[in-house]
Amino acid sequence: MTRINDRIRAPKVRVVNANGEQLGVMTSREALAKAQSVGLDLVEIAGQADPPVCKIIDYGKYKYTQAKLKKGKSKSSTRMKEVKFRVGTGTHDYNIKLGRAETFLEGNHKVRFVLQFKGRENAHKELGFVMLKRIIEDLKSMAGVDQPPRLSGRAVAMILSPLPAHQRKRHFHLFHGELIDEDEHDEEEDDEDFDDEVDESSTISTDDHEVPEEAADAPEEKPAE
Repeated sequence: MTRINDRIRAPKVRVVNANGEQLGVMTSREALAKAQSVGLDLVEIAGQADPPVCKIIDYGKYKYTQAKLKKGKSKSSTRMKEVKFRVGTGTHDYNIKLGRAETFLEGNHKVRFVLQFKGRENAHKELGFVMLKRIIEDLKSMAGVDQPPRLSGRAVAMILSPLPAHQRKRHFHLFHGELIDEDEHDEEEDDEDFDDEVDESSTISTDDHEVPEEAADAPEEKPAE
């Protein structure tokens, strides 16, 4: 609780004026009289100091400023963001996703990168580690590794943390706007299992249409003579 004016209990206080200038140590009564002489309040801003520090200010404005700072601090609290990839993510989508990741990092958010394997991709999980290492290298001017790539079921994931603001340098930009998918979640969901989709279809593309792989591999029947 902030003490003001005659609620200040310390017999002596160190006084600072509204401009931050030191006015020295004086009795609480003298300090209050000085504040009232200029139409302001005497506000205790460091009650644990010896002697307590009091400032001559407008208490109404002081409360407003403190509330605004508290609100701003709450808004800037770190949240975990997420960006998803596939083994076959193309260059265009890759650049857009990294541009989005840079935006998250620029906002002081940690970013979780998840690469999910689908169908036959599960037989080549090393490709997931290759892509995540590429992401680490491409974002090294924006982030450092918080949690290295690790396999979890049918996905591999890692977490990057933003570098200090003065060290960051962007390389990817969202020229084409936001992505369609909303790839983000709260930090509380960080340990949640991945939802894996298995592609059980097995087709081979031909010039005219797609046929089942088994049919494509079957020997061609000779016409009856």
